[in-house]
Amino acid sequence: MRTTCFGLIFMLLCVSCGEHYDHEGKTPLVELNGNFLYREDLQSVLPPDLSKDDSLLFAENYIRNWAEDILLYDKACDNIPDNKEIDKLVDNYRRALIMHTYQQALIHQKLADEITEQELVDYYNNNQGLFKIDRPLIKGLFIKVPLTAPHIANVRRWYKSETSDAVEHLEKYQMRNAVKYEYFYDRWVPVSEVLGMMPLDKPDAEEYLNKNRHIELKDTAFYYFLNVNDYRPVGEQEPYEFARKHVKDMLLNLKQVVFMKDLKDGMYERAVKKNEIKFY
Repeated sequence: MRTTCFGLIFMLLCVSCGEHYDHEGKTPLVELNGNFLYREDLQSVLPPDLSKDDSLLFAENYIRNWAEDILLYDKACDNIPDNKEIDKLVDNYRRALIMHTYQQALIHQKLADEITEQELVDYYNNNQGLFKIDRPLIKGLFIKVPLTAPHIANVRRWYKSETSDAVEHLEKYQMRNAVKYEYFYDRWVPVSEVLGMMPLDKPDAEEYLNKNRHIELKDTAFYYFLNVNDYRPVGEQEPYEFARKHVKDMLLNLKQVVFMKDLKDGMYERAVKKNEIKFY
């Protein structure tokens, strides 16, 4: 059975009436040793779509955790009166966080748009050993239609062809009849994503896709058609278009190191010239 106290708290959360306090416009719910938990703060963390009972249970647990944290902190402060080391750690963390935030802003501003496509291609070509496929990749087309769908014979003919006419026919057909349609002749996708869309029951399903370019499957409700346009197994060179984001991240990291070193060196040299650094 819930206590009257928590029942009142729940009512404060659900209705706007009640006594309001001048706490910068917020309404206090609980006070402990001069610390206040406000209704607005509790509302901001309350998960949506909870039932009345679940909302009340969440409020109870949140308030209890809040109070326990206050009590433990106060107890710790009483028993650790010398906080110089903690203050030093907090200050060091704050300094590091501020510097990191500033560095990321500078890097985004100065470097993100300065990497050209040719630089990416050159880095990819000069470091091919870094870009090996760790999961099979595939290009192709997939369509899933109900057994009752019309013109299945046409679908069988269209999905095997990569001509613009065949693709256009499938595009129009899938709008009315397909349960799922994926066109990925123009991009590489992991084979596991394709296998997740079809009931291919083979001991080595990935290798099966490599050796069979036109695949038709059927279960109790659907036909599954897959045309494998291209396939890359594990261990081969990652196609550039698939590796491009990784290439850019790596090149950006390298430029970041050089950029930050030059920035720090320049700041230091200017400070020395202006006699801003005092050596004792």
